[in-house]
Amino acid sequence: MIPVILSGGSGTRLWPLSRSQHPKQFLPLASDKTMVQETVLRLQGLEGLQPVLAVCNEDHRFMMAEQLRETGIQAASIMLEPAGRNTAPAIALAALASDVEDILLILPADHVITRPEVFKQAVTKANSLAEQGYMVTFGIVPTAPETGYGYIKSGTAVDEHSFHIQAFVEKPDRDTAKSYLDSGDYFWNSGMFMFKAGRYLDELANYRPDILQACEHALARSERDRDFLRPDKEAFLACPADSIDYAVMEKTERAVMIPLDAGWNDIGSWSALWDITDKDEAGNAISGDVMALDTQDSFLMAGNKLLVTIGVENLVVVETDDAVMVASKDRVQNVKDAVEQLTQQQRPESMLHRKVYRPWGYYHCIEQGERYQTKRIVVNPGAKLSLQKHHHRAEHWVVVKGTAMVTRDDEEVLLTENESTFIPLGVTHCLHNPGVIPLEIVEVQSGSYLGEDDIIRFKDDYGRQ
Repeated sequence: MIPVILSGGSGTRLWPLSRSQHPKQFLPLASDKTMVQETVLRLQGLEGLQPVLAVCNEDHRFMMAEQLRETGIQAASIMLEPAGRNTAPAIALAALASDVEDILLILPADHVITRPEVFKQAVTKANSLAEQGYMVTFGIVPTAPETGYGYIKSGTAVDEHSFHIQAFVEKPDRDTAKSYLDSGDYFWNSGMFMFKAGRYLDELANYRPDILQACEHALARSERDRDFLRPDKEAFLACPADSIDYAVMEKTERAVMIPLDAGWNDIGSWSALWDITDKDEAGNAISGDVMALDTQDSFLMAGNKLLVTIGVENLVVVETDDAVMVASKDRVQNVKDAVEQLTQQQRPESMLHRKVYRPWGYYHCIEQGERYQTKRIVVNPGAKLSLQKHHHRAEHWVVVKGTAMVTRDDEEVLLTENESTFIPLGVTHCLHNPGVIPLEIVEVQSGSYLGEDDIIRFKDDYGRQ
C-alpha cells in the first residue's frame, strides 16, 4: 500500500493565513502539526504500509521535504508538478511511477480526521476491495445539508461494508442537500481513493487516453534532483486538466464506495475551521491575544497584535503581521474573490507572508520603505545560502546569534555575535552557518530595487535556478 499525498492546492479561502507560496496544507490549523504531517502520521500502524509518494507544486518542494523529515516518515519520492492539472494527471504520474500491482491510497494533504482508528479500519476494508480490482472511494456520512461538497449516491451493496456507486452529484442547493440528507442514500465526496496502480492506468487508457499519453511522455523525460522527481515540463503542460471524478470514477463500472464516519473535514473555509475548533461559552473560537467583549459565535485569530472585538457576532476576524481580514461567517466562501483581486493588483500579500521559508531556513521582513528594507534571517545549522550577487541593492549584515561564515568575492570572514559586515552592490557573496545552533542576522538592504528577483545565483546547494 503506497500512500499518495496530493498537495497541489493553494487554499485561497483561508487567506490571509493561507497563501499561494505557503498554503493551508503546510500550516498547523487543527493541531500543533501541519495538515501534511497529520495526513501521513494518521497512517501509522496500517499493515503493509510503504514509503509515502508526495505530489506537490514545485514552489512547495522544500516545505514538503522538511515537513516529512520532521515526522520521521520516509518518503519514497516527492514528485513535482510543473503546473496544476487537477487530480487525474497527478494520480496518473503516481501510478506510472509505481508497479501495476501496487495499491495506491490517494489522500489530499489538507483533510482533518478526528477519529483516525475508524479511518484506518475503512482503509483496511478498502484494501481488500482494491485487491479485487475495484476503484474505491470513501463517502463521508453527512451530518448537515452541506452545499459546499459534491455528493455520492450509493447503489446496491457489494458486501456488508461497501456499495456500488449509482451517481456522483455536483454541489447542490440548500433544499436539494436537505433532501439528500433525509434520504440516507447520499454521502459527501471525500476526494480519497484506493485502487491498484494498473487498474487506474487501464481505466484512464479507456476513458482519457490523452491524459495518460501526456503523463507517460512527461514521466519518460523526467529528471531526479535530490529527493525530487521532476516530470518534463513541456510534456506535462500539454496534458489536459481534469479531476479523477470526471475522468474515471463517473465512467468506470468498477467504482465502489465505503461509508466513512471518522470526524472528517476538509477545512475549505474559515467557517469550517470554526466548526472543528473548541469554543468558549459564547460560541467563539479564539486563537492568540484576543479580548472578546459581548461577542458571539465568531472566529477570532490574532497572530501578532492584541485583537479586541465589542458587540459583534457571527464574524471571522483574522490578523497576521501584514493583513487583517474581517468577514461575516456566512460569506467566507467569498474570501477567494479578495485574493483574486490582490493577485490582479500584483499585491505580494496574495502570495507570501512576511515570514518566508527557504530550504536553508527563513527570513522575516521587519520593515520596508522607499529604498530600504530590514529583514531578520535565520539559517539552519550547516546550511548555506546561494552564492549570489545583486544589481540594485547593497546589504548590511549584523550577527545577533550564532556564527556566520561570510564570502565576499574572494574573501572569507568569520563573524560572531555583535559583529557586522557590508556587501556592496554587485559583490558576489554567500552566507553559511558552520555552527550547531541556528544563525540569526539582521539584514538592512538599501538600493533602487529590493525585489526578491534581483538575485543572480552562481552556485546553490538546493538546485535553484
